[in-house]
Amino acid sequence: MSDQIILRLDGQDYPLPLEQGAENERAIDISSLRADTGLITLDSGYANTGSCRSAITFVDGEQGILRYRGIPIEQFTQHPNFIEVAWLLIFGSLPNRQEYDGFAGDLTAHANLDEGMKLHFEGFPRNAPPMAILSAMINALSCFYPELLELDDTSRFRLAAARLISKIRTIAAYAYRHSQGDAYNYPNPRLAYVSNLLHMMFSHPYQERECDPLVREALNLLFILHADHEQNCSTSTVRIVGSSKANLFASCAAGVCALWGPLHGGANIEVLRMLERIHNGHMTPEDYVQQAKDKTNDARLMGFGHRVYKNRDPRAEILGRQAEKLLAYMGQDDPLLNIARKLEEIALEDPYFKQRNLYPNVDFYSGIIMRAVGIPTNMFTVMFAIGRLPGWIAHWWEQNQRGQNRIARPRQIYDGNTITDYVPMDERG
Repeated sequence: MSDQIILRLDGQDYPLPLEQGAENERAIDISSLRADTGLITLDSGYANTGSCRSAITFVDGEQGILRYRGIPIEQFTQHPNFIEVAWLLIFGSLPNRQEYDGFAGDLTAHANLDEGMKLHFEGFPRNAPPMAILSAMINALSCFYPELLELDDTSRFRLAAARLISKIRTIAAYAYRHSQGDAYNYPNPRLAYVSNLLHMMFSHPYQERECDPLVREALNLLFILHADHEQNCSTSTVRIVGSSKANLFASCAAGVCALWGPLHGGANIEVLRMLERIHNGHMTPEDYVQQAKDKTNDARLMGFGHRVYKNRDPRAEILGRQAEKLLAYMGQDDPLLNIARKLEEIALEDPYFKQRNLYPNVDFYSGIIMRAVGIPTNMFTVMFAIGRLPGWIAHWWEQNQRGQNRIARPRQIYDGNTITDYVPMDERG
């Protein structure tokens, strides 16, 4: 008999199976709880609820561990290659040379947008939020590739995945160009993924944006560190939308909308605003920390703490080192980086933050790197979406392939009016 726990209710015992994962994490299987007992669980924010089994990403928040398909995140830092990691997440193993070259070739071949899509961009005002454009245009892609709405075999799915990963950067670049009143830059088939993105965003006639190797390394690493993070808000959204049998484009567009929120993908913008507030207000990091500890003050220490990590976020340590390396190479003495380093030093020594497990998270340094590269603040979350897209695709496909196609339908505890009579208009007070 498998392990189980016993729930005792009104003198009757109900056995609930215990499930165990590959890393020995344990869960209580309550899938028959309501049918057997009439009870449901109440778990606001789903912090204690496992929504699925998955073989894509492992996170141990207590130990500060992040692994993609079993590979520790730190092992991707020596020669960061976002496309290699995207293949790994989506298809389950590192690509061989033939697989890699074929996938990279698909990305190059499908980087351009259908000319008809450009008309959609013209309908957006210049100051439209880039995330709104990104979500809308990913959805619009489904109109131009109806043959990819039904993905019933691996080869067709691979083509859809390549088109999405390739075209998201083209959409992002054109959204930025549109906001600046600049003409669309066609993708350059001779350039690699990150270099092509920067070209499409920043090149001008007779002044092509060249991508420095260290900039390319930093952005590849940034995308890799954002590529997946288990059942976060946006990934869970993709799975929930996909559970209705919605197509890959619609599901990923929904993921963009979930990522848009300041508590998720927009958190790095809040970090940069905090650093600018300290710098422009001529405050010391010590002064700001004291304000953040004062409950009567509205100052908040942004970029610290994480819903999952109760130890250091391994992604933050990697990006912190990369930020220093990049800025030193570029000859930039960024006062915001200096403030960030001092804030980190203070928080890691202060018992107030240590007791609350408030360690730097991935958002703490990502904005500084993007700022150094020249990415405008309103495009930060778009960059996050480019990085996270392979994870969304991987989870959508895994759910589809595993037959986990029962539509997501959470329950609730109703706390509104009990039965209430309708009152005609002329009798209402």
